[in-house]
Amino acid sequence: MKLVVQVRLLPTSEQAAALEATLRAVNAAATWVSALAHDRRVFRNYDLRRHAYGQIKDTYGLAAQAAQHVIKKVADAYATLHANVRNGNVGKPGSARRERALATPIVFRPGAAHPFDDRCLSWRMNARMVSIWTTRGRMRSVAFTASAEQLQRLAAYRKGESDLLYRDGMWFLIATCDVPDRPVAAPDGFLGVDLGIVNIATTSGGVRYSGKGLNAVRHRHRELRRRLQAKQTKSAKRLLKKRRRKEARFAADTNHTIAKRIVTEATRTGQGIALKDLQGIRDRVRLRKPQRVTLHSWSFHQLGSFIAYKAARAGVALVHVDPAYTSQACSSCGHVDTRNRPGQATFSCTSCGFAEHADVNAARNIASRGVAVWAVSHAADDAA
Repeated sequence: MKLVVQVRLLPTSEQAAALEATLRAVNAAATWVSALAHDRRVFRNYDLRRHAYGQIKDTYGLAAQAAQHVIKKVADAYATLHANVRNGNVGKPGSARRERALATPIVFRPGAAHPFDDRCLSWRMNARMVSIWTTRGRMRSVAFTASAEQLQRLAAYRKGESDLLYRDGMWFLIATCDVPDRPVAAPDGFLGVDLGIVNIATTSGGVRYSGKGLNAVRHRHRELRRRLQAKQTKSAKRLLKKRRRKEARFAADTNHTIAKRIVTEATRTGQGIALKDLQGIRDRVRLRKPQRVTLHSWSFHQLGSFIAYKAARAGVALVHVDPAYTSQACSSCGHVDTRNRPGQATFSCTSCGFAEHADVNAARNIASRGVAVWAVSHAADDAA
């Protein structure tokens, strides 16, 4: 399992200037390579090297390994773009958005993150310093800080490239750690988790994590952004810049807390975790205009990914199930009817009379499907 560890660099003013010059140079080179790749329709890493490698070194003053990383960075960016086009994430065929994405070369911001491998970056864990290549020479004593847990993980599991990142006046290194997976224990049933907007998450055990507070924070931030953007003054722009990502950090912290509690409950009870497969929900769901902002700011994918990696670290089984009719089916008798759901929070079966909170009922249906998915998948493994 791959995890990322973010450490903060503490460069001197001279070191910071060198790091800034380096990021500007590699991203300027990447933008040039991107335009070349787009113009000549050459997107593969090794093919692109024949067209760009020598000129990158001569024009932008990059070392050999840095030039290779620039080309690979561009190739990866176009691979991601083309994958998104194939999957329909940038609009339907013939749409203006899709045509614009294909017609315009990818541009890299001057401060965009850039990867460094072990030839360009070395770690001195005991001294809490890194040695990093820059366009102004090798900086051998750039200090960094991290928590004790992060230092331990870096020392034990760091592997591969690390990304240099400048954000909000601070320098960071994002390091990849290859942590061994824990063996997944055979689950004693499944804990179903229903994700929603009114209740961010509801478990089949009856625990509900309300989204009221998070939605209130989102609404407050949205209204404040609207008012500040309308003012168009320098002070308003400064405040907008200061507050950016604040809402995202709050939402991520909330999702981390919920995910940790769900995984802890599954670990304590010896159960696996069953989640709805919500891929493509934004394209499938049709809502009135006032509701669209709420849906598209709903970070269910992030919560699902947090639950997934925390479950993997704890050795808890995780399955994704078909979400169809989980909110309309009775978890007691299985009867499916739209009239079973007379209100957002109410479930009352028209067949057997079973009544329960609607989200808890849906979570129990998800749990039942999780048992079935696990049985089918492991029956296939046993047969193989």
